[in-house]
Amino acid sequence: MIGVYTQLEQGTQWLQRYKGSNPIFACVLGFTDTGLIPGISAAGATPSDRQYTCLADAEFLYNGVRSHPKYPLPPLHAGASPVLISRAVVAALSIPIYLFNAGLPQLPAVPTIDLGGSAAKCLSQGGALELKTVQHLLKQGLMWGEKLAASNQKGYVIVGECVVGGTTTALAVLTGLGIAATGKVNSSHPVCNHDQKWEIVQAGLTKAKLRLGKNALNDPLQVVAAVGDPMQIVVAGMAISASRHCGVLLAGGTQMLAVYALIRAIVKAYNLDWQPTQVVVGTTRWVAEDPTADTVKLATEVANVPLIATQLSFAASTYKQLQAYERGFVKEGMGAGGTCIAATLVQNWQQIELLQAVESIVGKYLAN
Repeated sequence: MIGVYTQLEQGTQWLQRYKGSNPIFACVLGFTDTGLIPGISAAGATPSDRQYTCLADAEFLYNGVRSHPKYPLPPLHAGASPVLISRAVVAALSIPIYLFNAGLPQLPAVPTIDLGGSAAKCLSQGGALELKTVQHLLKQGLMWGEKLAASNQKGYVIVGECVVGGTTTALAVLTGLGIAATGKVNSSHPVCNHDQKWEIVQAGLTKAKLRLGKNALNDPLQVVAAVGDPMQIVVAGMAISASRHCGVLLAGGTQMLAVYALIRAIVKAYNLDWQPTQVVVGTTRWVAEDPTADTVKLATEVANVPLIATQLSFAASTYKQLQAYERGFVKEGMGAGGTCIAATLVQNWQQIELLQAVESIVGKYLAN
């Protein structure tokens, strides 16, 4: 139920090391005005809907199905929020959840750990975040990575994210770090909007006057400040410090590959210690095998990152909202792939158990 797509030996060793170990789940919430650009994301049918996607997902992850939530899950063009997958697993396995507010325009309706960040401006402006905010968030990430690892030293930390428009900021950060990512990133659309993403990214990189190419050697914190989002720097910090003590499963696709690239750049630029063999990127089969992207090639470009993915399929689901995943809609988010990987590692859940758990929560949600 878990495929290893890159760095086979290291990825396999990580899975063997943490088979049967209990995880904790940290989900880092952030926002970028990039997500409000018409057509940029399918994580909410309209720009107005996308303002509340993160708030709704956080509330659902924490509470599950409730009558009259403050922020209902927004309508999508097709499919259903990946938080249904994450919630199904964390509830069944009683995985502890930590929600972090890295920078949101509004407060969620459920308890979160406020990191004192801010939402990012549209990356096309070339000044998405204040540099001092990025520096502050890195310190917060490093501190919380230590705390999370200390609470689960024999296990691992799943670090998920929710940032609408985050695959576009990921493309921007990857490019700013000198990685050839154009045409390789994923999106929540069934056919990735590569041209639109690249146009926005080019505008931001040009305005920020960042050097481009393999030998650009831009300061990683300045890259995030110019064209990134608040989640990226927090997760990078968490992974660096947590890896010194326990395993880290970066739960996501393109966005977590960008975070991994950011980690490598930060530890080099600022001479920080970390344990790369403790860190993997874990996602869904829909991301790893996305025919309109090239996730495996991107992971190879990032270098030395083990990319693993749950083999969960919704082809036999009775719900059209889940079948839409097989047509390329949604694909990932809120740590969906990482939590499914954890279910297989902890309880040896296979296709039937995963599908039943997700369909059960979808049934309750639709009946509510």
